Amino acid sequence: MAEPRLSVTDALGTRTLPLESATFTIGRRGSHHLSLTGSDTSRDHAEIAREDGRCVLRDLGSRYGTFVNGEQIQERELRHGDHLRFGIGGGLEVVFLTEDGGPSIQQSAASAASDLRRMATLLESLRALGGGRVLDEVLQIVLDSAIDVTGAERGFIMLADAGGRLEFKLGRARGRVSLSGQRFATSRKIPEDVFATGDARLVSDLLDGDLAAQHEGTIAVGIRHVLCVPLDLVQYVETADGPLERRRIGVLYLDSRERGALLSSTAVSALETLAHEAAAAIEHARLYREAEAKARLDRELAIAAEIQQALLPHARRTGPHFDAIGSSIACRAIGGDFFEYVDLPSGAFGLALGDVAGKGPPAALLTAMLQGMIDAQAGSAGPAVTMARINDGLIRRAVSARYATAFYGVLEADGRFTYCNAGHNPPFLIGAGGVRRLETGGMVVGLFPGAPYQEETVTIAPDDLLVLFSDGISEAFDAAGQDFGDDRILEAVQPRAAEPVPDVLAALLEAVKGFCAGAVQSDDQTVVLLRYLGPPAA
Repeated sequence: MAEPRLSVTDALGTRTLPLESATFTIGRRGSHHLSLTGSDTSRDHAEIAREDGRCVLRDLGSRYGTFVNGEQIQERELRHGDHLRFGIGGGLEVVFLTEDGGPSIQQSAASAASDLRRMATLLESLRALGGGRVLDEVLQIVLDSAIDVTGAERGFIMLADAGGRLEFKLGRARGRVSLSGQRFATSRKIPEDVFATGDARLVSDLLDGDLAAQHEGTIAVGIRHVLCVPLDLVQYVETADGPLERRRIGVLYLDSRERGALLSSTAVSALETLAHEAAAAIEHARLYREAEAKARLDRELAIAAEIQQALLPHARRTGPHFDAIGSSIACRAIGGDFFEYVDLPSGAFGLALGDVAGKGPPAALLTAMLQGMIDAQAGSAGPAVTMARINDGLIRRAVSARYATAFYGVLEADGRFTYCNAGHNPPFLIGAGGVRRLETGGMVVGLFPGAPYQEETVTIAPDDLLVLFSDGISEAFDAAGQDFGDDRILEAVQPRAAEPVPDVLAALLEAVKGFCAGAVQSDDQTVVLLRYLGPPAA
């Protein structure tokens, strides 16, 4: 004959309790072998005594009675298959079993400790694999194993966020059932205390002391016993100094309605061993997930960078009366600078350079929109009207706190150059007569509705060179924090102003690179050079 036991079924599922003690106690007290809930049960309701090979159920003066197969009893020898009821309420089904059936879920404390240590070895192996398992899978392995070997009813893991606040990550119940944070009603006091102190917490009865008021929802479903351990991550260096760092990443929490291996000192010790290896496995899984997310973002940014470069015109553009070349180097994967060439129906050549406030994806999106707006407006209006329309278009789209500096000019075949400068670095016009800055225009685009813009027309002589640049060139910093400045731009360009525009551009970019050696590029760097070749031959 198999060992006598009770099969107990309630809202949380079915469990099997062996009658290992000489007296198996039943009642609302958390210290009883079978803890009851409900106002119709007594604190000390009944007991099952093992006498001369028999199991005898005795009522202990309960208020609403003890029943066997629907009959109220004071004392009754139990037989296989008897159905027991305590009080008048439903919701709890208890069956007495003596014949062979399913195995008991309860294990001895020594067995629990052994199984937990085996699980720690498994987690150490998972860590050695390099964290290839996803975080949720590792959390499930940890929780399911801890529940299985301790006989706990439920468990959850909370991990600390970047601010050090515990966040619910995963809850599991016996039978490998996932529980959401809403279904796992319990106070945060115990896990937060364990996380703050780093000391494991064992509660033998939630009804004792001041915990009852903080765990009303937990107590309502019969949970009495709690074990919570910290998840401490210990990182080592290969020196005799030992541990380099101990960092707490979260807590592992278990609770149950019955005692058993969960409350044994060996289980607590073994669970702490498991927690150390679990912390390492969880951290590796989390780092793996973060690395995957970063790799995915890097791939997306690389694609965005390719698209942005594709939106820029080919670096060099030549025509009967001009030779132009441009370059744009983003300080991140994608940038906020742009340049654009416009071939006008009249045969004139237009060029623009802009610098959007900010960096990264938001700035890149706005540069793409500005390029499109310049293409759409340039053929139907002069530079000042074009700039005003761009400003109004940005205002209508209400791009919050986003603006741009911009320069747009049109070079006619006879050397007339009409431009509008919207708050941008004034370009240099370098010729035989000296150097001139082109400053006429107005304020930046995208901030003020109805902002006025002016344009100016200057006459460019053959072989004159126009140098447009963003502040990423003039304000490029060296390792000492000094900026490149406008004077160094002229020093790099003027001696070679008569050379082909690709050579002049290369000289300027090389000068900036040499000046900034040892410093990190802090802004996008864009340059456009335009040489007037003179009127085309008739």
